[in-house]
Amino acid sequence: MSLVSRLRHSLTHHLHRCQLSTASSILSPNSTTPLTSKQKTRAALSLLKSEQNPHTILDICRAAALTPNNHLDRIAFSVAVSQLSCSKHFDSIRKLLESELQTRPELQTERFVAHSIVLYGQAGMVNQAFEAFKQMGDLGIRRSVKSLNALLFACLVAKDYKELNRVFVEFPKVYGLEPDLDSYNTVIKGFSESGSTSSGYSVVAEMERNWMKPSATTFGHLFAGFYREERFEDIGKVMKLMKKHGVDMGIGTYNIRIQGLCKLKKSSKAMALLDGMLSRGLRPNSVTYAHLIQGFCNEGNLEQAKKLFKTMKSRGCQPDYDCYSTLVCFLCQGGDVEAALSIAKESMEKGWLPNFGSMKGLVEGLVGIKKVELARELIKQIKEKVIKNVHMWDEIEAGLPQ
Repeated sequence: MSLVSRLRHSLTHHLHRCQLSTASSILSPNSTTPLTSKQKTRAALSLLKSEQNPHTILDICRAAALTPNNHLDRIAFSVAVSQLSCSKHFDSIRKLLESELQTRPELQTERFVAHSIVLYGQAGMVNQAFEAFKQMGDLGIRRSVKSLNALLFACLVAKDYKELNRVFVEFPKVYGLEPDLDSYNTVIKGFSESGSTSSGYSVVAEMERNWMKPSATTFGHLFAGFYREERFEDIGKVMKLMKKHGVDMGIGTYNIRIQGLCKLKKSSKAMALLDGMLSRGLRPNSVTYAHLIQGFCNEGNLEQAKKLFKTMKSRGCQPDYDCYSTLVCFLCQGGDVEAALSIAKESMEKGWLPNFGSMKGLVEGLVGIKKVELARELIKQIKEKVIKNVHMWDEIEAGLPQ
């Protein structure tokens, strides 16, 4: 090996060691052992969730050497962008995604650019999403329907429905790309969310012309939009379209319809759909019951909500965090404090502390029925579980009647 080669090898080795040292010091300052790739990502995720400083967020991401090939890494990227977006540090988002692409050759792939495009959309940076898509040619990265779908999805999450439609109409022709099922479903979802659900019919017709079979997701988006717009006559039309294309009404589609009715405070009609599911031999899941419980709570029918909560558990469906929080909140508002306390305790036993507002309402409800000691005991249990806002619970506790 020549002197130049030895020097180059030594310098590369030294830089690699420095990078490992820097990563360890940022991600795990108390450890002298180099972290594995997965350990770096887990440490980064933990730090990113509470970090606000944009420079530190960038340092954490660089130290973890995130890639789009790993599910955890993609979550870490998303959390970092969310934190930067919330604090309006849009230039830092650009630095994060562009510097990674420019300085790491292994990330000069369609997969990373597509992921970056989606993250730009998540941050509402649609112009940067378009720029990233256009720069793929300059980087020698071949575009496929994957990057087209990323751009469509970026417009969707940014709620830029005008650009979503433009991309769908123009870009396949300009860039020689053939839309797939995800492309069609994304644009139909855009029409649904923007109050133009009927435009989805023309998209389904185009799918037919291109020998593309619609899926349950296709029709789910149509159902959601028409319920939102209260165009009930179209619900029957969509059902006929499903039958025409041989798509069954599965649990997911039923749940969309039930949620649509519950949001319109038509929970009794949603219950009729539940009965229809059962008669067809379909088993409702936790999502089904959660929609119905939320619906009846919003309508003030707490007895029906409690009955459904009991039924779902008897049928082996486990309530989620939101379901517990909803019930605790509405039961307190309805004056059924003891039922709320029982449900809150059940949730806490599972490691889920209902949200601050729900638990504050429960404490106030207990005080209202002269059960101050129970309120004190509940606050003690809450303070053992919370990390943030402990001072707020101290203030509530100090304000309790003596």
